Amino acid sequence: MTATAHAVIGTVIAAKVGNPALAIPLAVASHIAADAFPHLDVATHRSDLSWRGLITRSVIDVLLGFILSFLILYFLFPQTDYVYAFVIIIASQSFDWLTAPWYFFHIKIFKPFYKFQKSFQNEIDVPWGIIGQVAAVSGLVILAKLI
Repeated sequence: MTATAHAVIGTVIAAKVGNPALAIPLAVASHIAADAFPHLDVATHRSDLSWRGLITRSVIDVLLGFILSFLILYFLFPQTDYVYAFVIIIASQSFDWLTAPWYFFHIKIFKPFYKFQKSFQNEIDVPWGIIGQVAAVSGLVILAKLI
């Protein structure tokens, strides 16, 4: 999934699970579950992207995730502490943060994280990779607000 989707999932976890001892492992596990769901990623078709295009997409994705998460917290879950939510969001994106040094800079110590993450990735192309991801994450936010 995109960093944006992982951020929104982390936001919902932070809003609904007040105990960090439970929320952090849940957020990390959510990354695996979300990436197993068929999705489009910013690096899908990487070979068609320039280095600058890939970096630009990635930065926009991360920034969009934090902006959207802030808006969700502000309007839907205002009781949630922003620092706590930030920690849970980072936990929900953890595998992406751990694979980025290998993916972008080929820092070898991070290669095992990359290989592990690739083992559960389930990327599909547009339009279904976007539609499914938006539907799943939107449904999660709506469900969290209702309960």
